[in-house]
Amino acid sequence: MKRVNLLILGLAVCAVINIPQTIQAQSALNLENPVAAQTVAKSYTQANPLDMVASPNRYLNKYVKIRAKFDKFSTLGLDYEPAMRSSEDYISFLIQRSDSPSHNIPLSEMKIFMKRTEAEKHIELDSGDEIEFCGKVFSTALGDVWMDVDKFTVLTVKAPKEKADKTDSSAK
Repeated sequence: MKRVNLLILGLAVCAVINIPQTIQAQSALNLENPVAAQTVAKSYTQANPLDMVASPNRYLNKYVKIRAKFDKFSTLGLDYEPAMRSSEDYISFLIQRSDSPSHNIPLSEMKIFMKRTEAEKHIELDSGDEIEFCGKVFSTALGDVWMDVDKFTVLTVKAPKEKADKTDSSAK
């Protein structure tokens, strides 16, 4: 109720002092949904994970977008006091190093966290699936990159070869 009253009061004041309607609309957005207003303000910069782990301090408090190959979900970095993300609410995941294309080596120097509720939507991901994610580097504890994920997108999924092989052999 207080938000509605504040919104009405804000609009009345804007009308009296003749502020342009675009500013009025933005003020209404901020009062009704502060999370949406923050999301609008974020600007993500494309980043290379190897550059990030080489210079983590350069990316501290920056919003970045990364395209990579998924490796696996993990508990790496969870519940570590200096960069706390609770294992009850978060899960971490690893991406593959892009500097060794013939081997699947995880980039463990990046601690990447997403809400468990979001991770559960992508539980079917396999190592090598291409993903894109956006988020904020919130810490450089231990000289590593610690990042919260805001957006997560699966770009391509590898053909489920192993699953097809198991199905074929069980049918025989």
